Amino acid sequence: MPDVTTTAAAPNPHLAAYAARGLKGRILSGVQPTGNLHLGNYLGAIRNFARLQDDYECLYCVVDLHAITQPQDPAQLAAQTREIAAAFLAAGIDAKKQIIFAQSLVPAHAQLAWVFNCVARVGWMNRMTQFKEKAGKDREAASLGLYAYPALMAADILIYKATHVPVGEDQKQHLELTRDIAIKFNNDFKAPDFFPITEPLIFGAATRVMSLRDGTKKMSKSDPSEFSRINLTDDADAIAGKIRRAKTDPHPMPDTAADAEKRPDADNLLGIYAALADQEKDAVIAAFAGKQFSEFKGALTEIAVAKLGPIGGEMQRLMKDPGHVDAVLRDGGERARAMAEPILAEVYRTVGFLRP
Repeated sequence: MPDVTTTAAAPNPHLAAYAARGLKGRILSGVQPTGNLHLGNYLGAIRNFARLQDDYECLYCVVDLHAITQPQDPAQLAAQTREIAAAFLAAGIDAKKQIIFAQSLVPAHAQLAWVFNCVARVGWMNRMTQFKEKAGKDREAASLGLYAYPALMAADILIYKATHVPVGEDQKQHLELTRDIAIKFNNDFKAPDFFPITEPLIFGAATRVMSLRDGTKKMSKSDPSEFSRINLTDDADAIAGKIRRAKTDPHPMPDTAADAEKRPDADNLLGIYAALADQEKDAVIAAFAGKQFSEFKGALTEIAVAKLGPIGGEMQRLMKDPGHVDAVLRDGGERARAMAEPILAEVYRTVGFLRP
């Protein structure tokens, strides 16, 4: 179980049923099918998904509805959806015990999102910083879906009455919106505790993985240089070559955390090593203090190949068997629908919609 904290301030009545089963709650989390999954995606999210499954009931979703808020090539979208599912499986998520599915396979996500579009306030949406970042300067040309997608994100979580969501820094604002929507729905329809006030799971050892070519920039699939990132599907030779060419500086390895913080390229590589080794960064700094970068890069290559090589190999195998991946997604979709549809029916009755 990873080192996580929650921010629960009051008892959550939705947790009792999970405690009776020896679980801490229900998790929903999703990854957009944008392709080229890299080390940052693995250390920041996917690895933790696998580690949480012993303590929580987990639903892991490929959020393809979110993907089409911006233009997509249909064939590429389908392939990238399978790639995310393959990464979930290769990282060790048990698709028989947990649920792996594509968001579009469960219509209740979009149906609840419309209800939430009518619950959320325009002022709340105007405060969402990610829309401003993704829309860029020409906001008038952005899709309505891009503007409203935080309400869909809230629906993704609450259609399963998820009690917890793993979050990073860039997702905290959206979880706060989810909580606001849940509270407003519960109050507006005089249904106390209908939706849980979902708690964030914050990973104590979360790693912000930066570019191998520039330690001041986040590792990204959009970087034109392949040597800026380690892709999850890279083989041992590719991983070794990218670490060998990773940017450093002319000095020996830092001997203190304060020294490392002043040297972003070194600090990034130390953080990657610490995350892969499940060690505190201070311990890694102490182990390599004053040594040459060549020695450290050799050790980093060894642990990166050992940890990532099997995942990349399994992803490659799964991606050559799309029928199997599709079967996993279909099975997960059926199980997710079975969970979501009764909750949606309950929402509709609460709102006042006539039911057949």
